[in-house]
Parts: sequence; structure tokens; C-alpha cells
Amino acid sequence: MSAWVLPDHIADVLPSEARHIEELRRGLLDTARGYGYELVMPPMVEHLESLLTGTGEALDLMTFKLVDQLSGRSLGLRADSTPQVARIDAHLLNRQGVARLSYCGPVVHTRIDRPLASREPLQFGAEIFGHTGLEADLEVVELARACLQHAGVRRLLLDLADVRVIDAVLAPVALDAERTRQIHAALAGKDVAALQALAQSLPERVRDDLCALPQLFGGVEVLAQARARLAPSAALHAALDDLVWLAAQVQGQGMDVSVDLADLRGYAYYTGMRFAVFAHDAQGAAIELARGGRYDEVGAVFGRKRPAVGFSLDLKELVSAVAPRPLNAAIRAPWGMESGLRQAVAELRAEGQTVVCVLPGHEHEINEFHCDRELVPDPARAGAWTVKSL
Repeated sequence: MSAWVLPDHIADVLPSEARHIEELRRGLLDTARGYGYELVMPPMVEHLESLLTGTGEALDLMTFKLVDQLSGRSLGLRADSTPQVARIDAHLLNRQGVARLSYCGPVVHTRIDRPLASREPLQFGAEIFGHTGLEADLEVVELARACLQHAGVRRLLLDLADVRVIDAVLAPVALDAERTRQIHAALAGKDVAALQALAQSLPERVRDDLCALPQLFGGVEVLAQARARLAPSAALHAALDDLVWLAAQVQGQGMDVSVDLADLRGYAYYTGMRFAVFAHDAQGAAIELARGGRYDEVGAVFGRKRPAVGFSLDLKELVSAVAPRPLNAAIRAPWGMESGLRQAVAELRAEGQTVVCVLPGHEHEINEFHCDRELVPDPARAGAWTVKSL
């Protein structure tokens, strides 16, 4: 095998795509700052017990492990930045009120979770700590929408779920962790046969409700159907009421909403509402671009349980789902050592202009810039230079 061949699902990012990613990164961070989010930069590597504390088995399997040559302790390359941001909120900032934090950096996965995915996503995210109300849930959804619209995505679909629904359904029975996990997996895969087998020994009402959940997906009318079909309880009605309110607010802003009450991705992580934002590609297929929700337990393992809600997205995946951006405008200049030329180039760059000096013999090799102007000698002033349009 050639030494330059990269591992599976790891790729270099070439100039055109890298420029687009970087422009989006800056734009998304500015969008988050406009909502009052402060930027944090967690480290790429941490002690394994800190990195994986409270995150569940799924993230453990996604995390690369290594040994610290200084201490001999086990380290991990982060597979998700959210636990790190929770640690920062709990132990470094230690604020009593609301904290709004954003981040953007690479994460590394041992495996892919869907075809053609990268094992080195560039994760952008935003989190609100310290507020339990629906106001924070709505703000996070609105920020996710604003970020995707900044990227150029227009037709967005918000898909809603809530882990409190399955908690309410299973509340009347005591199940061991393994059986609960199997039920969650069957629900997530909408495997009705497996679900029926797992629920066979449960009380009839619990069994009926479990088997109804895979059918409760579609438009917002699903929430009314769930209220009518599932065994009533205060916990169930609280979850459904919150989803009804959130869906109404988002629809009022012109965003389409769907509901899937059997969607249990990240069950061990989320404690309430969870969402995904989809767009449609040129063929009409839905593409998931962002995901998030409420995870009020995320800071408990760090000794400071704080309500939390947030979302994240992969900038590399986002770039592949939106139209390429036009080349940046630039000024073409000849290469030379004349003091007037060098001063003119320096002044233009100080003004924020892109000036590409064409090296001798390479006049037609400018690929990543649209040179719509040219720096030429000023015919009216000896030794001076001026910019003219091409």
C-alpha cells in the first residue's frame, strides 16, 4: 500500500472546498455570536474517563483510545464536543445563571454511522446551560435554522421526538437495563416483530402502547393521535404539550414540522425533546444537516447538574449539501521588485483586498480567485500604479 493513501473515510480537503468550509465556519460562529453565544475551544484529547463520563456506550465505541506517554493514563480523541463543553460550564465557568456557548472544531470517529460519512467531521455546535424552560429549546431550534439559512439552505424540515414519551410508556413496569436497551433498539429500527416479542410478557396496556409507537410518525397531527392512543399520564401529557407548543412556534416562522415518537437515537444521552433538521437534495431526498435536543443530565457527572439544550452539525457535510460559492474577487498584479509596485500591493492588501502576484511564466494558473481587476502602471504618474477593471 502506498504511504500516501489515507485511512478509509478520511480525506484531504482541497482548496475550493476548504475555502467554502472556512467561510461557513466564520459565518456560523458570527451567527451564534449574534444570539449571544460565547466561543470556547475544548482540547482535541482528554483523559478517557473525563471524555466518556456519562455519555453512554455508543460514544465509547466511536472514540479512539491511546496512552499518554507522560502519565501512562488512557486518553481519548474526542468524538463529540458536547461533553467537553458541559465540563467547561460545570468546572471552569461555574456561572449561576444562563451560559450560552458555541464551538467549532474537528472530532474523530472510529467508525461511520451512515454511508459515505467522514470519520473526521468538523463539528459546529451551540449549547444553552442553566434554563429549563421551552424558551431555550425554541432558541436552539431557531439558531440551528439561522445557521442553515446562512449556509444557503432554504427548504428545511424540523423532525421532533421526545424520550419522555417512551419513559412514560414504560413507567408502569420495571425492566432491566439490557431488556430496556433491546426495546429502544427495536423502536429505533421500527422492528415491530422484535418489539412484539420483547413486549410479550408485559402488561397488555404497556404492550399495546409500545407496539403503537412505531406507527406514530408523520405530521403534527401525530401528537393528537398519541394523546388519544397512549395510556394517559402526567409525564406523557407534559411531553406532548411541549412538542405541540414548539411545533406551533416553528410552523409560525414558516418551517415544516414532522414528528416521530419512536425515534430514539441518542436515548441514553437526551432527557427530553430531541430534533433533527433536514433539507432536500436535488433528487428530493431528505438529508439530515443538524441534530440536537435537551440533555439535562450531561453535567451531573461533573458534579454540577445543569439544564442544557443544544445542537450540532458537521460543516463538511453541510458544504456538500449546498451550492458551491463563487470564486472570491481579486486583483491580479505582476511580480516585481519596483518600490512603487510593492508599495501599491501592500496598500491594497492592507485595505482588505486580495492581490495575487503572478509569478513569471505562470500567467494563466490562478484557479481559486476571480481576478476581475488588474494592477497596472499609472499612465499619468511615473512610478505609480493603479487598478483597472478587466
